[in-house]
Amino acid sequence: MKQRRLELGLTQEELCEGICEPITISRMENGRQTPSRNRINALLQRLGLPDDRYFALLSKREEEIAALQKEIIACSVQRDTAHGWELLGQLEQITEPDDHVTRQFILRSQVILGKAEGRYSAEEQLQMLMKALRMTAPHFDLEEISKGLYSFEEVKIINQIAVTYAGNGQRRRAIDILRQLMKYVQKHYQNILQSGGLLPLISYNYARELAANKQYEDAIEIAELGRQSCVTYGHYQFLPGVLAIMASCYHFLEKDEESEALYHQTYYLYQAIDNPGDGAQIKEEAKEYLNVDFRF
Repeated sequence: MKQRRLELGLTQEELCEGICEPITISRMENGRQTPSRNRINALLQRLGLPDDRYFALLSKREEEIAALQKEIIACSVQRDTAHGWELLGQLEQITEPDDHVTRQFILRSQVILGKAEGRYSAEEQLQMLMKALRMTAPHFDLEEISKGLYSFEEVKIINQIAVTYAGNGQRRRAIDILRQLMKYVQKHYQNILQSGGLLPLISYNYARELAANKQYEDAIEIAELGRQSCVTYGHYQFLPGVLAIMASCYHFLEKDEESEALYHQTYYLYQAIDNPGDGAQIKEEAKEYLNVDFRF
């Protein structure tokens, strides 16, 4: 850790900002202290180092936190707001006041889950996400993202900020954030296998906004990067999405042969992952754009 920190020209204060005290880094580098697992993961991710080579026994509380986080993520995916908030309450009860990493996760999860009566407004979401980010990155600047160091959780928050701006009609701002974020991830996490899910996530959102902005060739380039990263890292969640973006962009560029082939691939992927709803939408979109009775 010390060697990598020095390679990057970082002080202990710069590395640990918002995560722990500099004295903790000093003790870690000298083998005199082992911080909590979530803190060490965040530090290693900021350094662009894999965390699968670090082994330490988890305390009972750390095991409970990890288990609750997995359940909360599942609730977010399944849109189970009520149970998700119940689990967040349990997580808050066992989280130490100075555990900014876990509290950051809690706040981001609140945004994703939404309220019982519906989603937070775009303004509320942005306020909550910026608050969450500045728990560990107090000097974060949306205009100069590359100047910071980020954990995976922080990258996900920045991505969500961009998505929120896009949903609120500020597409150009979203595109600028995603452009900066993609460059950071490509440069900083290139040797971390565990970061494989971040590039498909960012590529999908970036390509989608470029396509919506009618930057079709740029969108295809970014979507293709997303496709490659899905295959390379084995993260297939966004594969149908990036293929669908490429299919529509090729149509708007009057390359319907390429478009048709990609629509076929997208449809069968949705069938393979038991997602008939999105599959039906792709079928309708292909029929509309290609102006044929599209038979799969």
